[in-house]
Amino acid sequence: MAVRTAIILFIFVTIFTGLLSAAYLWTRPTIEAAAAEEKMKLIDEVLPRKHYDNDLLKDTLQIAPTAALGLDEVSTAYRARKDGKSSALVLEAIAPDGYAGKIRLLIALGADGELLGVRVTQHKETPGLGDYIDPKKDRNKEHPWITQFEGLTPTSIDERAWKVKKDGGRFDSMVGATVTPRAVVKAVRKAAMYVAENREQFFASQSQ
Repeated sequence: MAVRTAIILFIFVTIFTGLLSAAYLWTRPTIEAAAAEEKMKLIDEVLPRKHYDNDLLKDTLQIAPTAALGLDEVSTAYRARKDGKSSALVLEAIAPDGYAGKIRLLIALGADGELLGVRVTQHKETPGLGDYIDPKKDRNKEHPWITQFEGLTPTSIDERAWKVKKDGGRFDSMVGATVTPRAVVKAVRKAAMYVAENREQFFASQSQ
């Protein structure tokens, strides 16, 4: 009786596992396509498609945990190319000193070091106060706070100016909520400087 029960259970588990595997293989392309679409939506916010003609999601570089980027885990950088030449880079960074914790960023840099776009992808800043760093929550829809970085080249700007105006710098901030923008401004500059210092690695002519 025990042997018979074991055989029945084995058959049941085998069939069930087979069905799960089949379902996974059947839905996998759809899941991967949806994930790729979500990634591209984020990338499109910082890097207009006019800057590249390659498949960004296939031209990537793995970045080891890096203090300069605020990352304690492996991340992926996406390399943009136009007519076969490196044109831009999209990578993640973290501002570890936000008012309510870490602020995750997505940053696009041109091959010449120019900031093409910055977006906050995750944060826990105070609703209605520090969350204006997210353009979706910024009341200024015409010129969101986060767009101040666009067109700037951190390597050509004095570090003393790379602060909020309250600290003697060039960046605007909301009264009573300067901790959040301070953290973002500092993180963006550190990321840009890190890329500049490792330019040959990030803007290699061949995919890696």
